[in-house]
Amino acid sequence: MTSTEFPGETGAASPGETGAEIGAAARHEARLLWAANPGLFALLEAARHTGPIARVPKLGWVVTDPVIARRVLNDHDRFGMNGEGGVGHLWTQLFGDGMARFFGGAGHAEVRARARDLFTEDSARALVERSQGASHAVLARRLAAGRTVDVADAARVLAGRMVADLLGLPAGRADGRYREIFAAGERLAGLAMGTTASTELDPAVLAGARAIVDEITAGVPHAYRTAGPDTLLGRCREMGLGLPLARGLATLLVIAGTETGASGTVRTAALLHDTGRQRALLAAPSLLHNAVREGLRVSTPAPVIGRHVARDATVAGRRLRAGDRVLLLAYRATNGAGPFDVHRAYVPETRQLWFGGGRHLCLGAAVARTQVARMLETLLSGGRPYRVVSRRAARRVLVPAYAELRVRLS
Repeated sequence: MTSTEFPGETGAASPGETGAEIGAAARHEARLLWAANPGLFALLEAARHTGPIARVPKLGWVVTDPVIARRVLNDHDRFGMNGEGGVGHLWTQLFGDGMARFFGGAGHAEVRARARDLFTEDSARALVERSQGASHAVLARRLAAGRTVDVADAARVLAGRMVADLLGLPAGRADGRYREIFAAGERLAGLAMGTTASTELDPAVLAGARAIVDEITAGVPHAYRTAGPDTLLGRCREMGLGLPLARGLATLLVIAGTETGASGTVRTAALLHDTGRQRALLAAPSLLHNAVREGLRVSTPAPVIGRHVARDATVAGRRLRAGDRVLLLAYRATNGAGPFDVHRAYVPETRQLWFGGGRHLCLGAAVARTQVARMLETLLSGGRPYRVVSRRAARRVLVPAYAELRVRLS
């Protein structure tokens, strides 16, 4: 297996799947990456020729191999999230040294341990159904009536409802409010687009980011005081984390739970359509788990993971020095397994690299998988394939995504 190919550029078609369909799916994904961030697209293209690990001027070490990437993510002594290159460096600038201590200390492990029951497979199913079930029923009725549905818009609203429920923020608000929260999160994430070369934020950018955080977390102080123990903010209060750190965690969850969640959901729906694999899923619903895993693998909503080299390390024969930065090109590493294929068996080399790895593996992985599965079930609930009527890529965003993906039943 190589890790230097765009999805669909190589690999044989599975039964019922044509090379043209594979190529069409790959082109749509490439357009999303280009529209989101031409610089990222260029980096991913150039990385096709760098080998599994290479030093790139002005960027640092670039990793495209999934096994090497996982080794870095699991080595917490030598590779950290704080310091130049790590996402913790960005959040510390926004929320202070308490966030740095959280990312690098025992507090992070304690929060994960105390909140783990909120993110089990069973809890994820209950959360998604509680916060999104009624909306999915409406979508299914609209599709059955022959109407067109914008899956991208629906996913943004649904992700907002889910995150609000999980945090303990007011529920039952109009769809427009969740669109506003999503847009604010998108603006905040977009401010990090210039951090590929450095995670040091310009003072003007930092001021703008703090203003957006204030908008996103306007309801957090009240929820922090009143939310029940079955919510993340309620757990933060019980643990005595303090409101500033709770605001930081809430903001992190908004970005991770809405931007990446909606991207993975909508792009999986598009991939299932573009590769012509809907009929396979309709004929064998047991393939749903594979379809979800493949959609997240191929889309990899967080295409780059940054780490700071805290101590000298030797990785795959290369000497990395303390102070260096590492860019794990997760998109390249995961897509080396080949194009989207609902019949593909589990690939141990990639595992779930699209969720990160090590002690910072995405706590909401089960929630993300459940959201994607729920959307696919809704789109196929009429027993017929859906077709994409129109689509439009989101431009200048940190997380590649569809701004619009309109579908109707065939």
